[in-house]
Amino acid sequence: MKKLVIAFVMAVLPAIALAAGPGVPLDKAPVNLRDQASLQRGAQMFVNYCLSCHSAQFLRYNRMGEDLGISDEQLKANMMFGTDKVGDTMTIAMAAKDAKVWFGNPPPDLSVIARARGADWLYTYMRTFYVDEKKPFGVNNAVFPDVGMPHVLWELQGMQKPVLHTTTAADGSSHTSITGYETVKAGTMTPAEYDAAVGDLVNFMVYMGEPTQLKRQELGVKVLIFLAFFFVLAYLLKKEYWKDIH
Repeated sequence: MKKLVIAFVMAVLPAIALAAGPGVPLDKAPVNLRDQASLQRGAQMFVNYCLSCHSAQFLRYNRMGEDLGISDEQLKANMMFGTDKVGDTMTIAMAAKDAKVWFGNPPPDLSVIARARGADWLYTYMRTFYVDEKKPFGVNNAVFPDVGMPHVLWELQGMQKPVLHTTTAADGSSHTSITGYETVKAGTMTPAEYDAAVGDLVNFMVYMGEPTQLKRQELGVKVLIFLAFFFVLAYLLKKEYWKDIH
């Protein structure tokens, strides 16, 4: 029994650490899988800004189109490269060996990243890039320090620098934390517009991690209703069978 408990703890701890990140408070992501317009905007953001480096090899274009109300013609015109077919999965042309040279490691597939990291983590991550001239791409990230990824949405958000606050403990040790951000270069979107755009992107990535989530939830409700109804029938039948004994 003790070994089973230890094995369970060892399995769960990495997931907890992954979701928690380096201690940065996470903002609540505006996830609403019933908002089809948001999912469509998020899909457009994903194709335009993420799919050049990151694949989503467990999702097919036509499955996405069917779920989000996007026709095959709209997919071909706005979300696919010329050689892709609507039945293809969302892969990229970049070779893994080239990506390793350029970025240090191949960019991960994002099919289930929302399930692995969490929607709040992704939402905060995409909004906390800041200027850091010491890094190869000139930016760092508060949620994922030293990340080997450029800020691909910088034209939309602009560039920002962190507002730092240092506290000194009784033992003389100091700790520096980020309390906010100041705009260095304005982007094409206002802060509110950028937050909404990132919210759409994260909303789509949550859908992408489990396209059948809404159907699963609806089916679960129906199963519970059936079980409740069947329980009543089974109880009444039991009373009928046992009435002469009791």
